[in-house]
Amino acid sequence: MQDSGHDIIVIGASAGGVEALTRLASNLPADLPAAIFVVVHIGRNSTSSLPEILARAGSLPAEHALDQTPIERGKIYVALPDHHLLLEKDRVRVTHGPKENRNRPAIDPLFRSAAWSFGPRVAGIVLSGTLDDGAAGLWAIKTCGGTSIVQDPGEAKFSGMPTSALLYSKVDHCKPIDQIAPLLVQLAHETAHDHGRPTEAVQAETEMNKRESEIDQMNRVGDLSAFTCPGCGGALWEVNDGGILRYRCHVGHAFSSDSLIDEQTEFIEKAVYTALRALKEKADIVRRVAGQFAGRHPDLESRYVGRVRELEEASDVLRGLLHSGKA
Repeated sequence: MQDSGHDIIVIGASAGGVEALTRLASNLPADLPAAIFVVVHIGRNSTSSLPEILARAGSLPAEHALDQTPIERGKIYVALPDHHLLLEKDRVRVTHGPKENRNRPAIDPLFRSAAWSFGPRVAGIVLSGTLDDGAAGLWAIKTCGGTSIVQDPGEAKFSGMPTSALLYSKVDHCKPIDQIAPLLVQLAHETAHDHGRPTEAVQAETEMNKRESEIDQMNRVGDLSAFTCPGCGGALWEVNDGGILRYRCHVGHAFSSDSLIDEQTEFIEKAVYTALRALKEKADIVRRVAGQFAGRHPDLESRYVGRVRELEEASDVLRGLLHSGKA
């Protein structure tokens, strides 16, 4: 390892990232002595043509990563839709583990597994995207002795991910996309010196991305919090990565602070819509009952009409919350 260059390059991108990746690939030489691994956020039912796009743009072959594939230098491996891309000492791993930061594939699992498996040989890059996936993974790369690179937020189409990475980690290089390719060539030929201090938490979370963990193992990565997982309703452990607060449950769901807020917002919106539907259905049922007493029992009819009015007022409150975006 002491004699190796930075021959493991991991790249994370989201919104606006395909354009940045295409430009980066077009500037990389065919004899680059490194393997490149790419995660771009993509929906589970989407079709990814990213390998073809990157192969056409540059000189390096690109393909979707397949589980247990041996790692080869001079090749680009792209994460499959709805699958995490992980690395082990000599091979690629492709898993269908729980979502992290509301995504599968997610950037942090790739970065974290590369950091633990290859330490100082890793160069990690965060490109254009929203929110903060990649920030914790870049911290893990730095902690394990690797090199961290961020696309200049001023150039990125969406600056959220690059800005978060710069905020939460002491980044080695912040450059526009056209300056990143020459830097990678330089790093690939330089000796990677081991100055990292891998933590037990990095190892533990890497293993958790491959399989479900036990509750007693969660204390290796963080402290039990008062919050519950919006994905499964289980308890969440709070993880502090050098000031980056994250949350993980024992079945594997993991969130940054921002992605947890987004997930809770979506969960609340669904709950409010469910409550609104139930109120409307109840009002319709009570209205039908009131109709049965019309002209025969005025007191009962009036009582039920009053209940309908109350239910409609409650529905208006919920509808107002939804329309204002405060739900």
